[in-house]
Amino acid sequence: MMWTKLIFVVTLLGFLVSSYQVSCEIVDSIVVDAIPPEVNTEAELLIDENLLDDENEPRSYRGAQLWRISYKDQQFKSAVSELQKTYKTSIWNIQMANSSNAYVDLFVKPAVVDDAREFLRKVQVPFNVIMDDVQDAIDTENPPLYETDLWQNRDGHSMTWTAYHNLDDIHKYLDFLAKSYGNLCSVKTIGRSLENRPLKVLRISNGDPSNKAVWIDAGIHAREWISPAAVTYVIDHLVANWDSETLDMKAIDWYILPVMNPDGYAYTHNGDRLWRKNRRRSAIRFCNGVDLNRNYGHKWGGQGASRQPCSETYAGSSAFSEPETKAVNDFLKKSGANFKASLSFHSYGQYILYPWGYDRKVPADHQDLDRVAREAAAAIKAVDGKVYTVGPAGSTLYPAAGGSDDWAKGDLKLKYSYTIELRDEGRYGFMLPANQIIASGEESLAFARVLARNLVNA
Repeated sequence: MMWTKLIFVVTLLGFLVSSYQVSCEIVDSIVVDAIPPEVNTEAELLIDENLLDDENEPRSYRGAQLWRISYKDQQFKSAVSELQKTYKTSIWNIQMANSSNAYVDLFVKPAVVDDAREFLRKVQVPFNVIMDDVQDAIDTENPPLYETDLWQNRDGHSMTWTAYHNLDDIHKYLDFLAKSYGNLCSVKTIGRSLENRPLKVLRISNGDPSNKAVWIDAGIHAREWISPAAVTYVIDHLVANWDSETLDMKAIDWYILPVMNPDGYAYTHNGDRLWRKNRRRSAIRFCNGVDLNRNYGHKWGGQGASRQPCSETYAGSSAFSEPETKAVNDFLKKSGANFKASLSFHSYGQYILYPWGYDRKVPADHQDLDRVAREAAAAIKAVDGKVYTVGPAGSTLYPAAGGSDDWAKGDLKLKYSYTIELRDEGRYGFMLPANQIIASGEESLAFARVLARNLVNA
């Protein structure tokens, strides 16, 4: 037994050393998509207690905070890098589009709050506390159960859009639509997750064979609850109001996957609210999961994607190594639908991003992509005044290879491919209160209308 343990330890140490030598990548504990190279140029310790995956009880984030720090010059960038390196803080959001007002939102664990605060005082870098206690935000994002129950089952299903719902509610809702609106809706399971949960796609179509098709996915990153909520709101609006919808919207076959990461999404409801990746088991204990939005095949493994399993941006062992991304890839490539566009909904930051994400480049038809994105941003602003920043992903934020938008554009050759980062700009982070679901859904619907109009009139 002793020799067995010794061999395991030596093997683990060898793996860690070789991983470090092969690729000195940035490993952050919680990150929106990736970190620009200038944020941190040194590799961190692979195993960080903030990544520990204890399945025995739900994780508490009591005392953790969210800070906002300016990112306008080297003094501030160096401070952010040191906070990541020494205090294991992690970036939730980066605002880079406006250089005069660039900033980062940093998640700070409770054990280092005081020391990190003292460090910033010494280097004379000011910051704002956006969230004083992350657990409070988690505890209050959803209304009490008794309030939710008042609204449930009014229409034969449990979905309300006054609260965030679990995976079972969402899947039962899709089945309800297929049963109740069989002439308009159908459900297809295009594959199954690692833990054998179905990947359910809803098709909304009038059956016209001349229709163009749009692919919509949400919930790639498990903790981004607003994306499945907003997308199911769009579904509900389309189905309930189909007869009065515009001809543009009716001339589209809508293929919608509300929860692309069902295992991760389920885990955020019963284990770790801030879990991001899927639930792939790793050979390294406490380093589970693959970032599905780094696992697509176009330029897989490039900038902004990690090869280290403990990283939140771990790209997997190979392109489409995960059953979730493989199922989507296989379905769209084998489908007979006339796909022309892809929308992938995420949070947060209020961005409309288009390829390329793998580098600071743009495709040849980027002017068309930009024009439609700006039309959508204007339509969203007309809804409720919210401002969405528009631009190519790699330049507007930072390069991140292996994303769904690059794959849709580069491999499937879809004309229009976008990633939409929904609300908000940082006040609530990933714990956007449920009372903003409907407004976020209206913003998403506004984007869909602009896209449909441009596709039908092309």
